[in-house]
Amino acid sequence: MRHVHLIGIGGSGLSAIALFLKERGYKVTGSDRTQSLLTRQLSSQGVMVYAGHDGHHIQGADVVIRSSAVQDDNPEVQAARTAGIPVIKRQDFLAELTSGAYCIAISGSHGKTTTTAMLAWVLTRLNQDPSYIIGGVSKDLGVNAHSGSGPVFVIEADEYDHMFLGLKPQMIVVTNVEHDHPDLFPRPENYLQAFSSFIQLVTPGGDLLVCGDDEGAQQLAFQHAHLNLNILRYGTSGQADYHAANLRANGNGGFDFRVLVNKPGGSVEILGDVSLQVPGRHNVLNGLAALAVTHRLGLSVSQAAEVMSEFSGTGRRFDLLGEAGGITVIDDYAHHPTEIEATLSAARSRFPGRQIWAVWQPHTYSRTITLLDQFIQAFHQADRVIVTDIYAARERDEGISAVQVAAKLDHPTVYFSPTLAEANAYLLKNLHPGDVLLVLSAGDADQISMAVLAGLKQKEQENV
Repeated sequence: MRHVHLIGIGGSGLSAIALFLKERGYKVTGSDRTQSLLTRQLSSQGVMVYAGHDGHHIQGADVVIRSSAVQDDNPEVQAARTAGIPVIKRQDFLAELTSGAYCIAISGSHGKTTTTAMLAWVLTRLNQDPSYIIGGVSKDLGVNAHSGSGPVFVIEADEYDHMFLGLKPQMIVVTNVEHDHPDLFPRPENYLQAFSSFIQLVTPGGDLLVCGDDEGAQQLAFQHAHLNLNILRYGTSGQADYHAANLRANGNGGFDFRVLVNKPGGSVEILGDVSLQVPGRHNVLNGLAALAVTHRLGLSVSQAAEVMSEFSGTGRRFDLLGEAGGITVIDDYAHHPTEIEATLSAARSRFPGRQIWAVWQPHTYSRTITLLDQFIQAFHQADRVIVTDIYAARERDEGISAVQVAAKLDHPTVYFSPTLAEANAYLLKNLHPGDVLLVLSAGDADQISMAVLAGLKQKEQENV
């Protein structure tokens, strides 16, 4: 197999696979409905990316990989099947992709992209040259995938469409487990069962590293205590195998903390001190997970902690786009109530005393309906809230509107914006110097971040 064609190549998952395969020497082509930063990056690497879908695009391919959003009636899927070319999903390809490597799978409802990026960055800076696939572009590495020469393969293990069930990892990290993707997992127990099935794929004698601060991750650890695995916990409690102590805010907007490990016999060893520049207490846990993995690999945690202090994040995860007119603009991928609360808390910590605007684009009807009671309570740390129309993604309208959602939010200042353009105009009219704009979207509302920042810069130039 030398030619791989990817339908939906602009998505975070397939774009990373495409880049990885290109580095491995494969001929890689792909298509997507729209061009994006990721497709432009692939084009610059020599990947042929077609705009739109057409049956002729798959000619010469040995295998076609399609994203979860691509349906059977897609013309490229139909053309491939007519030609006898295998059409598979990511799950079906991952075992081959990671074959021969020491596979470390980073899973969880929240934080897996940042944790994967942290670990990939640390291992790279420690001269391990790992292979990696990240669900977002690392600001420090400049890419979302790499085919390395080292033995370790770090991969973000996505639960959506059961993608992670295609892996055969030697180590699994579980950052947290909280019901999500109700379109695929209608009930919390369905969601938990998917993670349970995933854990059973770990190589016997391998490592399962779970967050001791999270009830869902803890539950998984208890359920699988009978397996032949090294089950370890990380967290902020001294009872965890790896724990963070002496947490305190620092001048970089993040947290400083000390990493300790509990040794056999009851002794405690100091492994290193970290000074993060990415904000939020949740990133303390993400960083601790990456450092615990580093220790399990037999590498120097003190050196890893030093280079982790340089880590500046991933695209669309508390992504500081810029400042103009005294107004700070941040883009974030948060689309679950817990993620929104954590992101707003990080903003409060990073920008104390400043007015925080939260622009929220609800993502999918099923998630909005299922988690509505949690969404209603998620915005208490924002000063002003703007709600845009629901981003349908792969779904049809299920009888709930963003107007109804906005009216239910437990917040004194909520404004509904029917279009992204109207939200841009409203923000440019009402933002004031010192304000912080935080756009929360897993859809296309990141356009607001860019448009508002451009508008603010234009105002600055006009006032010069």
